[in-house]
Amino acid sequence: MAAGPQAGAEPTEEVTHDILGFDQLDGWAKDDHAAALATFLVTCPDLDDPDWRSLCAVAQSHTPDTARAFFELFFRPVLIRDGQDPLFTGYFEPELDGARYRGGRFQYPVYRMPPEAKSANPWMTRREILTSGTMDGRGLEIAWVDDPVELFFLQIQGSGRIRLENGQTIRVGYGGANGHPYRSIGVELVRRGVYSAHQVSAQVIKNWVRRNPGPGTELLFHNPSYVFFRELRNVAPSEGPRGAMNRSVTPLRSLAVDPKFTPLGAPVWLEKDGAGKMRRLMIAQDTGSAIKGAQRADIFFGTGDAAGQAAGRLRDPGRMIVLLPIQRAYALLPDG
Repeated sequence: MAAGPQAGAEPTEEVTHDILGFDQLDGWAKDDHAAALATFLVTCPDLDDPDWRSLCAVAQSHTPDTARAFFELFFRPVLIRDGQDPLFTGYFEPELDGARYRGGRFQYPVYRMPPEAKSANPWMTRREILTSGTMDGRGLEIAWVDDPVELFFLQIQGSGRIRLENGQTIRVGYGGANGHPYRSIGVELVRRGVYSAHQVSAQVIKNWVRRNPGPGTELLFHNPSYVFFRELRNVAPSEGPRGAMNRSVTPLRSLAVDPKFTPLGAPVWLEKDGAGKMRRLMIAQDTGSAIKGAQRADIFFGTGDAAGQAAGRLRDPGRMIVLLPIQRAYALLPDG
């Protein structure tokens, strides 16, 4: 599960659909379509829709040399707009230091979801969960980590790795949430006048919280949303974290989208401007609480600090075009 730094606004205009030609996709011919096809094949067998399942069967018969032809023959590019400005951000899989049991510097718990929280919507706020004692003594801890700020950002990313002192690693994935809306602490720092919008990044926020421990704790409570985790035991170390489709996501080929506009599993052509210009075919394989809108997406950058730094710097405009099965694409037209 991706989250991103800021929730999108509500749509301000009617949703529109425009079918484009592949020659209207900037840089289409230069991309590695075989890499996109390999990522598409990770999740396409799980699609229940008959149109998508038939395409998946065809995709499995294609080779890297015919990947581009597969997409061009069976899909049509559809530009979906809802009145929001396009915004593309990045997410990653954090790595934290931790232990199976509390002790020493490992004082901050990574929790499973309590049974009573599953049926309540919403349940307790972040502040109540961490200060009321309701989680104590119930064996809900998956692990204990050494940094509450990194734990907060682990919840924003939705999955991660916890490195133990014996060299082993615990993989954790999204296990549920308390039902409260996500509120960006970066936006809150801007609102208070601490930073301007262009200055805010994940690292800037972390540094401010650590320099201001009292106010920093209160700032974290500004976000009432709280994410619980589950331990992932069957994910190979070489694989990415599990996305919303319960399959591993692929660095720089998997995308978190708003499924209200973009079907999960669909190919998405991304044209991202700004620093690190990108023209790439990706696959919509994840979602996030802050990913709202037809032109809003989160790019998965990989695992670890370097991926986190790259993802944290990304906040760029551009456009995304969804590749839909031909019959689905034309059905969206006014006379479809």
